[in-house]
Amino acid sequence: QVQLVESGGGLVQAGGSLRLSCAASGRTFSNYAMGWFRQVPGKEREFVAAITRSGASTYYADSVKGRFTISRDNAKNTVYLQMNSLKPEDTAVYYCAARSGVSYYTRPYEYNYWGQGTQVTVSS
Repeated sequence: QVQLVESGGGLVQAGGSLRLSCAASGRTFSNYAMGWFRQVPGKEREFVAAITRSGASTYYADSVKGRFTISRDNAKNTVYLQMNSLKPEDTAVYYCAARSGVSYYTRPYEYNYWGQGTQVTVSS
């Protein structure tokens, strides 16, 4: 089992920045590929960013490319999502997810473990 706990969400004005963190425990963190997803009420969970277990490769949704950066610190068992130039349409609950594997993964069903989510609200 892997336990994931997100933090760092909050209320920010458009154009501002937030950094989300996801702390993992329970298994060897460096064995797991990580992803960030987001969801608004009434919509499906949406892929945001993913990173391989080593951190060497990353992948982003077109909607966040150039504004968001995913990174990880395997010594701290933590994955981050730096969000810059935030827009009102970025408002959602953000979830981190984990799965074993050597690649990065972009679909929710590909992940085995999920955090509880953290709310991000961007005001216009």
